[in-house]
Amino acid sequence: MSVADRIRDTLATLQPETIEISDDSALHAGHAGARSGGGHFSLHIVSDAFRGKNTVARHRMIYAALGEMMKGEIHALAIRAQTAEEAKQLT
Repeated sequence: MSVADRIRDTLATLQPETIEISDDSALHAGHAGARSGGGHFSLHIVSDAFRGKNTVARHRMIYAALGEMMKGEIHALAIRAQTAEEAKQLT
């Protein structure tokens, strides 16, 4: 199972309406974090679990869910976390 698949499975606890993950590791070849084996990922997640929470709280929820993955498999994670209502406003 790929790291992106593991991220998706792990974040299922947040009951996302949609989740998009891209592995940007190839863009960071030669970067110090890449040498240690940790990947660079971008995440767009839409979940009503974020309702009433600010950006920092949302990111903390995601980091807490990912736990140990943030210490090895994931070196960098660009996050866009929205409620369903927020995601609809952008379309």
